[in-house]
Amino acid sequence: MISKKDKKENMTKEPDKDFLEFLIKALVDHPDQVKVDRRVDEMGVLLTLTVNPEDMGQIIGKAGSTARAIRNLVRIVGLKNHARVNLKIEEPEGGRAPRREFSEEKKVDLEDLNL
Repeated sequence: MISKKDKKENMTKEPDKDFLEFLIKALVDHPDQVKVDRRVDEMGVLLTLTVNPEDMGQIIGKAGSTARAIRNLVRIVGLKNHARVNLKIEEPEGGRAPRREFSEEKKVDLEDLNL
């Protein structure tokens, strides 16, 4: 029989971090490269997630739907433990390519087509 004292000793003091690590490692192709940092300040808990750049698509999901779902789940775990938890997903170096602006030249070219 496990006593209450033993149960408390086995429980982690960072259930939000443990949950996030478990969830992300189940989703990615490189679970050994998943890193979660946890910081607590007056605003609450900030979990910072770093994964292999090849796994970013799996974490973000289509139109950010997976990332939004992960954030919701982490917040729920935080509420259960009376903490405000936010998730920051670190972008890999050389991450997102800069957005190309639709240039005036291309607008003129499209107008010339008269479709």
